[in-house]
Amino acid sequence: MFSPRAFLRPGPRTMRVSYPRTARRTIMPAPGPNTGPILERRADRELPSLNKSRGWLYTLPIFVVAVGAGMFGIFNYQKSSSSVVNSTLYALRTSEQARQILGDEIYFAQQIPWISGEMNQLHGRIDISFWVKGTKAQGKMRFRSIRPDRMSFFRTEVWSLETEDGTVVQLLDNDTDPFRQD
Repeated sequence: MFSPRAFLRPGPRTMRVSYPRTARRTIMPAPGPNTGPILERRADRELPSLNKSRGWLYTLPIFVVAVGAGMFGIFNYQKSSSSVVNSTLYALRTSEQARQILGDEIYFAQQIPWISGEMNQLHGRIDISFWVKGTKAQGKMRFRSIRPDRMSFFRTEVWSLETEDGTVVQLLDNDTDPFRQD
């Protein structure tokens, strides 16, 4: 077997090669305020001094508010495009009671809807509400469903529509539960 060290040892046939030494460069100071532009970039020049300003203290609250608003917007968009919200809207469109109250073309009341409440399908808790409108009126739809244990189906407890004048209409009947899975 060959050892890697055997190739590094100078033998009778190898010749040592010497490289010319380069002169050391002096450190070039950073440009001052009245020295003009830098025409040559060198890697070993002196770094510029840091100004110890506290300008970031003023922009930090703006950054935190912007990130928080973006986070709330992303979470709300995730709720509004979920299958639960789409299913409740579809059930609302096909419900005769809701169509009598709201009219046809039932959809979100705002262009960017705000879905209030909790939507935790992993732990079996859905309790949401949002504003909807039709051709006649608008109202706030509320939907609450729970899953008692991991292996069971969701059980719808509340599905109601509250009109603008405060009247609450229960859309969930035991005979015609649109969310029941057998």
